[in-house]
Amino acid sequence: MVEYDKKENTKIAQNFKNILNLDSEPVAIKFVLKPEEVPNDIEKIEEPLRHCEMVKLASKGKTFYASKDEEKCKGGSAALGLEDLPPKIASGEFYVNLGGFKDTESAKATLNALPTMKVRNYGLLYAPLETATFAPDVVVIFAKPVQAMKISQAIIYELDDRVKADFAGIQSICADAVSKPASTGNANITLGCNGSRKYAKLADDEVTVGLSTKNIEKITEALIKLN
Repeated sequence: MVEYDKKENTKIAQNFKNILNLDSEPVAIKFVLKPEEVPNDIEKIEEPLRHCEMVKLASKGKTFYASKDEEKCKGGSAALGLEDLPPKIASGEFYVNLGGFKDTESAKATLNALPTMKVRNYGLLYAPLETATFAPDVVVIFAKPVQAMKISQAIIYELDDRVKADFAGIQSICADAVSKPASTGNANITLGCNGSRKYAKLADDEVTVGLSTKNIEKITEALIKLN
């Protein structure tokens, strides 16, 4: 998607970790269109998990790839372009049954507004950014609010704009933190969702930042200058 030198992975990761004093590794994520695009040195995840769980796993040091068959959350899988939404999710019925919406019309309106990938991907590569052997499309950072604030200040330092957080409290780490930056080239910050809080164990004091590699080097340089 974006020209980016994978040799920068280690330096960028170390700058984020050292300056922000992060509790976990920044995560490199890359979309692959075909099975043959998966590097030979990256193995498939051992068991199916939700995408949010996979990102958390990578933030703890694991490297792997996953296709739609390994994605347990089909809403997240669809947001990432791996497959179509199951009918009950697409209709809004699933979220109404969970008690999150008053009716299917309101649920469908929110689902239709979710940022999703417009191409059919085969899978995703996940790795700690510091040791990733591929050029990521998106870097995800689990951050405390003050750390996210500093990233936001770095984003506007040179890009001359405001940070526009786009989230709905559902499909946060898939649609908001990955598909949004990947499809727009812009950063996004999301507060999480019930699924990521429950299954990925996103802490009460954590938010999720998704950065596109389109401008991550400028953001890193700004972070250094502001430190």
